[in-house]
Amino acid sequence: MGRAWIVALLAALPLAACDSIASFNPFDNTERYKTDNTPIVPAERLYNEGLSRLKENDYSGAVKRFENVDRQHPMTDWARRAILMQAFANYEGGQYEEAVSAAKRYMTLHGNTPDAAYAQYLLAMSYYNQVPDIGRDQERSALAAQALADLVQRYPTSEYVTDARYKLSVVRDQLAGKEMTVGRFYLEKRQYTAAINRFRDVVAKYQTTRHVEEALMRLTEAYMALGIAQEAQTAAAVLGHNFPDSPWYKDAFKLLQSGGLEPRENQQSWISRAFRGFTRTVVGLN
Repeated sequence: MGRAWIVALLAALPLAACDSIASFNPFDNTERYKTDNTPIVPAERLYNEGLSRLKENDYSGAVKRFENVDRQHPMTDWARRAILMQAFANYEGGQYEEAVSAAKRYMTLHGNTPDAAYAQYLLAMSYYNQVPDIGRDQERSALAAQALADLVQRYPTSEYVTDARYKLSVVRDQLAGKEMTVGRFYLEKRQYTAAINRFRDVVAKYQTTRHVEEALMRLTEAYMALGIAQEAQTAAAVLGHNFPDSPWYKDAFKLLQSGGLEPRENQQSWISRAFRGFTRTVVGLN
């Protein structure tokens, strides 16, 4: 009798197991899983449709066509070109974050191709077109500066370098201007160390901008206020040596005189070291 009970139990297990599996079967819901019946369209046709959409200024429609090329025909030359065109179409349509994503993807996958310089240019311009006014956070300005600098460094012979250099000077001027704005605020609040740190950034990082003359004058002012005469004298001396006709030098000179001092450069100062080999080339700004 015991043997017959075991046989009966073993015979029942498969049925119970089947019932249990059926009740938790993730594949029994035919509505949840559907076969993708999207027809495969030739890559050339999709790509040309994207170009036609671009001519009609239908940028979102163009992006969709180029995305379909990339999705339906991956690892092909059509897909490579389609990624770049996604960046371009998004850029033209003002969708800068999407343009950045597509350009970065192109650089990651195809950074050694002849079109990589253009992808980098689209990346930089997408950031550049988002540069805010001087009173706002300059994160996009910093990203634009880095992308433009990368373009100049990586692709020095590309046709986009001249424009990139000009725009880089504009963005750097913007970043320097922001530092000056914050530095002046600290100076007015008599928070001299905080002010010096801002002006120091301008002198160290943005020497070729129009703001460097004022930064040296403000360093003279802040160091005088702290009683650090040698650094104040050095800042004024460096300002006079590099920008002898600057009105900011005249102000720095008068300030030193009021304290019984005169410009005198300390060659060991960080200010003096920052200007060794200095050559100023400032692009005119509107």
